[in-house]
Amino acid sequence: AYVVASETCAFDVIGATYEREVAPGELLIISHEGVRSERFAPRQPRSICSMEYIYFARPDSHVDGINVHTARKNLGKRLALEAPAEADIVTGVPDSSISVAIGYAEASGIPYELGLIKNRYVGRTFIQPSQALREQGVKMKLSPVRGVVAGKRVVMVDDSIVRGTTSRRIVTMLREAGAVEVHVRISAPPITHPCFYGIDTSSREELIATKHSVEEIRRLIGADSLAFLSQEGMLEAIGRPDVSPERGQCLACFTGQYPTRIGRAVRPCLTVK
Repeated sequence: AYVVASETCAFDVIGATYEREVAPGELLIISHEGVRSERFAPRQPRSICSMEYIYFARPDSHVDGINVHTARKNLGKRLALEAPAEADIVTGVPDSSISVAIGYAEASGIPYELGLIKNRYVGRTFIQPSQALREQGVKMKLSPVRGVVAGKRVVMVDDSIVRGTTSRRIVTMLREAGAVEVHVRISAPPITHPCFYGIDTSSREELIATKHSVEEIRRLIGADSLAFLSQEGMLEAIGRPDVSPERGQCLACFTGQYPTRIGRAVRPCLTVK
């Protein structure tokens, strides 16, 4: 039998053998005679979503030959070099940031601890349709481990800050659980532009990094310090420093440079001072 899936981890579950990726613009025709490949669109420069490595893909998957868990650990190691912190423990926001936090702990020498527990019955909060539902979802989704964070200086590692809702709530929860300091480290650059390729960030106005500096975001989420990974550090950690056309990576949410033409009607010009 032939199996096609959006992530390689699906093959492991059913015991299938990974053969190759389906190329952009390629059509696979599967029949009793086997598999035949045709192209329905000309070859174009590739632009793999950066957030697949940072957030969306499962850690046991490979994206374009790169293991997601390894990429995230490397993001954490690079983040520890770019943004060190004096702290007692490192904890990651489940689930996508666990690998990053482990990498940060290894590179910094600060012990990794399970400081946050995730409710497995609550979905991803940033895609909720309203701010009220997003805040309610964060409260239901995560719980701090008081016995781990109380009296400690905590490095809280997360994958990104979109609207700031989740980060603000987690910082507050850690403080309420007794953390004496909370240092937030983000394994991606600031998200300053919306995604028009299926992610629920439709306008720049809803993105906190569009209207606020890093210091302003730090104050808004209530952290003692805040640092984002650089774009160069992100690409090198993932394993794509050159972003060649053959192995391209979409950076539109960080840079505003979209791989396809975007009309002015959906690209409002906003200046950040």
